[in-house]
Amino acid sequence: MAKEKTKLSSDTRHKSGNSAVKGTTAKRQSSNAYNKKSKATSSASKQKQDLGQKKSKTSPKKQKPLKIVPLGGLGEIGKNITLYDYDGEMFLVDCGMTFPDEETPGIDIVIPDFTYVVNNSDKIKGLVVTHGHEDHIGAIPYLLKQVNLPIYGTKLTIGLIEAKLREHKLVNTAKLNVVKAGDTVNLGKFSIELIHVNHSIPDAVALAIKTPAGTVIQTGDFKIDTTPIDSQVIDLGRFAELGKQGVLALLADSTNAERPGYTASERLVGESFSTLFKKAEKERIIVATFSSNIHRIQQIIDEAYRCGRKVAVSGRSMLNVVNIASELGYLNVPENLLIDIDMINRYLPEQIVVVTTGSQGEPLSALHRMAFGDHRQVGIVPGDMIIISATPIPGNEKLVNKVVNELMKQGATVVYEKMYDVHVSGHACQEELKLMLNLVKPKYFIPVHGEQKHLYKHAMLAKTMGLADENIMITNIGNTIELSQKQIRLAEVVQAGRVLVDGLGVGDVGNIVLRDRKHLAEDGVIVVVMTMDSATHEVVSGPEVISRGFVYVRESEELMEEVTEAACKAIEACYLANVHDWNTVKMRVRDSVSKFLYERTRRSPMILPIIMEV
Repeated sequence: MAKEKTKLSSDTRHKSGNSAVKGTTAKRQSSNAYNKKSKATSSASKQKQDLGQKKSKTSPKKQKPLKIVPLGGLGEIGKNITLYDYDGEMFLVDCGMTFPDEETPGIDIVIPDFTYVVNNSDKIKGLVVTHGHEDHIGAIPYLLKQVNLPIYGTKLTIGLIEAKLREHKLVNTAKLNVVKAGDTVNLGKFSIELIHVNHSIPDAVALAIKTPAGTVIQTGDFKIDTTPIDSQVIDLGRFAELGKQGVLALLADSTNAERPGYTASERLVGESFSTLFKKAEKERIIVATFSSNIHRIQQIIDEAYRCGRKVAVSGRSMLNVVNIASELGYLNVPENLLIDIDMINRYLPEQIVVVTTGSQGEPLSALHRMAFGDHRQVGIVPGDMIIISATPIPGNEKLVNKVVNELMKQGATVVYEKMYDVHVSGHACQEELKLMLNLVKPKYFIPVHGEQKHLYKHAMLAKTMGLADENIMITNIGNTIELSQKQIRLAEVVQAGRVLVDGLGVGDVGNIVLRDRKHLAEDGVIVVVMTMDSATHEVVSGPEVISRGFVYVRESEELMEEVTEAACKAIEACYLANVHDWNTVKMRVRDSVSKFLYERTRRSPMILPIIMEV
């Protein structure tokens, strides 16, 4: 009975402070000294009992923190890759590339630095891919050449990865696993649930990553489209359920964090296509868009079919994606609608729609070659309607404008985003981002997938939703984020960055080579060639001066003679000073010629002295 009173008293204190039921209160008010002694004894007995229970129970192990290591995709658009680490077991999310900029002349693509991944390859259980865009799958072949991990993705995503691996002759050794939204992938201590989201490519998913430390949601690229082309709406209900269960952290797409409102539905573009196709009733139509935007391509095909036009595809990546998407059932192409690009001249202009790459003005793309007359099958003629169905990626505006101007010079009608609604984004704007935060209700928030300004703006949105400053983390690639129920903090810094791919060379172009390329591009090169006797150290022939990218020699003969004279003086000074080391001779020739040219022209070309021995 004493035990029951003790328990009742304890429970009542927990529920309503120090209050108790009425009968118990009345008895306490009429208690005597004996009752007080009994109470004290009971209290002492309870303390002993609690102490005994504490000793008998095994002390719980301290919960280990979850580590998240962004190796790309922060402070930049593209090159997305994130490593998750719990108690020494790891897995990766996405493995993308990005395109070079003006600071990387001659480079084909840029991929993440895989050093940390390679060093921990024995701990990494697999790679889960959110969707099939190049900035999320483009670096997978380069990763698999160093670490052969099992890869998990939806059907279309795996189809696009497989095509990419086939080009690199890796498809036979790759471990590709098709999963779908709603499935769960178990990788060691991680349980990863795939959640359907809307994006500008089908089969995109977010990830709910369940760990002993808590659940983390990584949205991947997403937007909220209530009228998607494939009728598969984002699974907001599942995000809400996870939010009710408790989410430790949210990593969310920040690309459009600066844009207010909502992202328009992809169906808006279809309506614009319908209007434009009617305007071009008697003309050929050429539409340039991203090859991966399968919903956009479907709408072009649908409108062409309604207008009785044939569709031809131009551009290697566009052809690959159309073939893969058709085979896998993501593109519905009416029979006999598609024709080979070589056959377009057999049809009247009003019977043709050409779908092409080059919406970003890329110099080697199909649209660029059309604009400058280098395309073998398609030549622009006056009256052609050209629809550029994309927004220029930051930094590509000049390239796009150059192509638009050239197309207009040839008499084409060019339609781009600012004129009509021929493009909508695949990324969520502010109201959608706030809705996601409100549904998930994360304890911690980490904005990802964006430049610094996008991450900062997304963090500000999170603050307006009630998240405290100390629970929001803006960081950089290579910084390890450590998460527990008690705190979020930055831990160790790991090696991360970019690796440049130039042709078949991966990582063999570094800062010194890039510096030389910029130097050559800006000022050109002067080569000074001379033949010298290895015994007497006398000049046998030369020096001969060769100019590339500096001046046109035939129009600057006097300058070239003066450069030759400066080189001769440097060689003669070396001979008189008994300097026999060829490296020293070359250095003095370089310095002498460089000084002369700068004084004479205020330009600094690269000087390359070459000595041949006889």
